[in-house]
Amino acid sequence: MINITLIQVEFAFLCSMQTPWYNRWENILPMALLLGLAPFVPEPHILGKIRWIAGGAKGMGLLDWFDFFWHGWPWILVIRLGYLQYIAKKLPAETSPVKKA
Repeated sequence: MINITLIQVEFAFLCSMQTPWYNRWENILPMALLLGLAPFVPEPHILGKIRWIAGGAKGMGLLDWFDFFWHGWPWILVIRLGYLQYIAKKLPAETSPVKKA
């Protein structure tokens, strides 16, 4: 009987020869820094949206919510990939699909 969890499937993607774009740091870090923080002046846009939501989100329209998610999704990918790589280091070698050199 094969016991495959969702995390093991994600690790298989991380270790495959053809790693998807959303599992490579060289793709998601520039997206997070450029798309996630743009425009940079006077403050990163996502920070303004987070402050607005933390203040009760009064006056936020549908376009503002879309804008928040548009600037936030690269950061979700950064958190996700960091979590997956952290878990890969914590799993015992015999249960981890990650091949160690």
